[in-house]
Amino acid sequence: MTEAVAPENTADRSRRGGRAGKRASAGAAFDQPPFRRLKHRFPPTPVVSADELESIHLASLEVLRDIGMEVLHPEARAIMKRAGADMSEGSERVRFDPDMILDWVGHAPSVVRMNARNPDHSYDFGGDNLVFAQVASAPNCSDLDNGRRPGNQTDFRNLVKLAQMHNIITATGGYPVEPVDIHPSVRHLECLRDLATLTDKVFHIYSLGRERNLDGIEIARIANGLTREQLLDTPVSYTIINTNSPLKLDVPMMEGIIQMSSHGQLVIVTPFTLAGAMAPVTVAGAVVQQNAEALAGIAFTQMVRKGAPVGYGGFTSNVDMKSGAPAFGTPEYMKAQLLGGQLARRYSIPYRTSNTCAANAVDAQSAWESVFSLWGAVMGGGNFILHAAGWLEGGLRASYEKTIVDIDLLQMVAEFLAPLDTSRDALAVDAIRDVGPGGHFFGTAHTQARYKNAFYAPVLSDWRNFETWREAGSPTAEQHANRVWKERLAQYAEPAMDLARREELDAFVDKRRAEGGAPTDF
Repeated sequence: MTEAVAPENTADRSRRGGRAGKRASAGAAFDQPPFRRLKHRFPPTPVVSADELESIHLASLEVLRDIGMEVLHPEARAIMKRAGADMSEGSERVRFDPDMILDWVGHAPSVVRMNARNPDHSYDFGGDNLVFAQVASAPNCSDLDNGRRPGNQTDFRNLVKLAQMHNIITATGGYPVEPVDIHPSVRHLECLRDLATLTDKVFHIYSLGRERNLDGIEIARIANGLTREQLLDTPVSYTIINTNSPLKLDVPMMEGIIQMSSHGQLVIVTPFTLAGAMAPVTVAGAVVQQNAEALAGIAFTQMVRKGAPVGYGGFTSNVDMKSGAPAFGTPEYMKAQLLGGQLARRYSIPYRTSNTCAANAVDAQSAWESVFSLWGAVMGGGNFILHAAGWLEGGLRASYEKTIVDIDLLQMVAEFLAPLDTSRDALAVDAIRDVGPGGHFFGTAHTQARYKNAFYAPVLSDWRNFETWREAGSPTAEQHANRVWKERLAQYAEPAMDLARREELDAFVDKRRAEGGAPTDF
C-alpha cells in the first residue's frame, strides 16, 4: 500500500476547519499553469461527409423505430408510453417514432453550466468548451513502489487529492479507484463525502440504485450550500449512464436518469459499444448502434424533465479479434470519436469522450495510445474528456505514474490550444533587426524579457545530454513520474469548507451510515 500520505479520519478533517483550505487556496508550491477554462480553437475534424452523417442518423432512427430498446425499468416504460413510445402490454421492448425522439431530444440544452463549490472551478459543458476529468471506476491501483493491488481507501483519497491539486484537472471523475475495503452499503457515503471535502471541484454520482443517487444528490446539495429548490436549476454533480449494449436499458441506469434529471443534475448518456463484440464489427455500424442507444437515453431525460441537463457520450472502440480483449487508442477508436462528435453537434448536445489505452504498463504503448485518444477527443470537438488522467490496463487500473504522465500530456494539449500571440512585439522585427545576419538571440533584450515563460515547461521530459543523464542514473519517465507524484502529494492541503456545511454534511452521512446505507446483494 502506498505510504506517501496517510489518510486522515473524518474528525481530524473536521477539526482542521478552514486553515487547511486557506493553504490550498493559496496554490500548490510546485510550478504549474493556472486553472483555465479551456476552449477549442480549431474547427472539429469531420470523418464523414454531411450526406454520410445523415445516413448514420437515419439508420439510428430506423433501429429505434423497427427494433427498439429493451427497457427493464417499469416506471421508465410508463414514462416513455405517456411520452408517445410504442410498446405492447407485458413486453419490455419499446419502439420510438423518429419524430417523437427528435422532438424530445430537441428540448436538451446545448450548454450546461456546472457549478463547483469553489466558483473558480465552475465550468461550461458544451459549445467550444473543453473539460478534463480524472480516471474513474478502476477496480485496481498501482504505483512503481508497491505494484498492482485492489483499490482501497488510502489510494482513493490520494488520487482524489492529486485531482484537486492539479489545475489541468477541471473535475473529478467517479471513484478514481474503487475502495473495496469499505463495505458496499456505505462506500458511496464515504467516497462522496471525500469528494465533497477533499476537493472543491464538480464530482460524479454513480447510478447504482435509488438510494445511492438520492444520497449523492443530498451530499452535493449540502456541500454547495443550496436549498432543494435552488438545486433544481443548479447542476453541481453529474452521472454517467451506460446503456447495456446492445439495445438494453437496465434498472439502475434508468433509475439514475429519473433521479438525476428530476433533480436538475447532469446526465451523460454513454453507450459502451465495442465493435465486434457488443456492436457490429464495422465502425459505421457500431456508431449507428451507439447513436440509437444514446438518443433513446437522451430523449428519456427530457421525458423526465424538459430542459434537464444532458450530454451525448461516445465510447465506441474495437476488440482484438484474436482474443476478444478490448482495444483502445486505436485508429477505429479515433474515427468513432470524430464521428460521435459530428453526431453530438448535429443534435446540439454537449459531447463526452475519453482518454484511453489498453497498455498494462506505463510504457511507450500507454503513451502513444493516450496521445491518439487525446488527438481524437480534441479534433472530434470533445467537450468533456473523462479518464483524462490515470487510466491504465483498459480501465482496470488507476496508476499514480500514469496520472502524472497524463497531466503532462493534458497541459501540453492546453498549451497547444492557447492563442498564438501575433502582436507587433511578438513578431519581433526589432529583435531581428538588432541581431542581424549570422547572430543569435540568447542575449537580446527581447529574449531576456521572456525566456522564463517563453515555452511550455514539461513535467517529465528529460532534456539533458546522454552523459549527464547516465551520470544521474539513467532515470526513465516512469521513475520521474514516481518521484513527482510523491513530492506533489506531500504538499496537499484540504480546501476550505464552511463549518456549518461541514457539520450538516457529516451529520447526514453519519445518519445514513447508522441506517445501514444502501441495500446490497450480500
